[in-house]
Amino acid sequence: MSACSGSRQLSRFAVTVAVSVALLTAGALVGPPWQLPLWTGALADLGGTAAIGASGSRLRAPGHFSERHGLIIIIALGESIVAIGVGVAELPISWPVVVASTIGIALAAALWWLYFDVIALVAEHALERADSAAMPRLGRDAFSYLHLPMVAGIVVAALGLKKTLEYVGGADGHDWTDALTGLAGWALPIGVGLFVVAHIAFRLRIGKVLSISCLVAVVALGILGVVGPTLSVLLALALVTLVMIALVTFETITHAEAREDLRHERHHAPEAAG
Repeated sequence: MSACSGSRQLSRFAVTVAVSVALLTAGALVGPPWQLPLWTGALADLGGTAAIGASGSRLRAPGHFSERHGLIIIIALGESIVAIGVGVAELPISWPVVVASTIGIALAAALWWLYFDVIALVAEHALERADSAAMPRLGRDAFSYLHLPMVAGIVVAALGLKKTLEYVGGADGHDWTDALTGLAGWALPIGVGLFVVAHIAFRLRIGKVLSISCLVAVVALGILGVVGPTLSVLLALALVTLVMIALVTFETITHAEAREDLRHERHHAPEAAG
């Protein structure tokens, strides 16, 4: 790819990025009720990127590209942990708060494990091994596109965590035996479910087979999304976390040999290259 064609490709993407940034800035400045429509309009950047296509693009550092997207996931998970503290910041510490906080951190750890234990490494290797024509398309689809719903799922789940801790902590006369109703009651299982669905799509795009265990987890989370608002808030949180812990435990055990081979390959790669 010549420098001229590369500059031309970047200039085409710059148009969609500029429009999206302008819409995000306008939404932040004007606030409701126009904020949501403006921010939704910023998603047009994704359509613009798809329309422009990846032809003529090149990823010169696929490992760095993969790592940057992994850091975005880490930041989102960090915000979900912050949401736990925000939910009880003005409330007294009690045993239900301690229990709920511990379960919430375990949930965040399970989400981290599902992404970073193996799949992040597999995705990085897949990107590095792709040919020069396929690499930009793989980077766009697997990382630029499919990481967005993963982050969105974490954000929605963080909302559920915050409201859960508020209830558990006794905000507005509630306690841990109350059910979390309305949109907030669906946020936790649906947010985690969205993360897992996007994770499945991510795995498929990098060439992995369909994960039946992940599909089972999505079904279980969907059921919890339906019945969750009828359960005590602490029980609903525990069940969502149990589903994710069961998923990562199953995958860790069943893929133990593949995990070891992958880590061994990564450890000896610099030696072999030398």
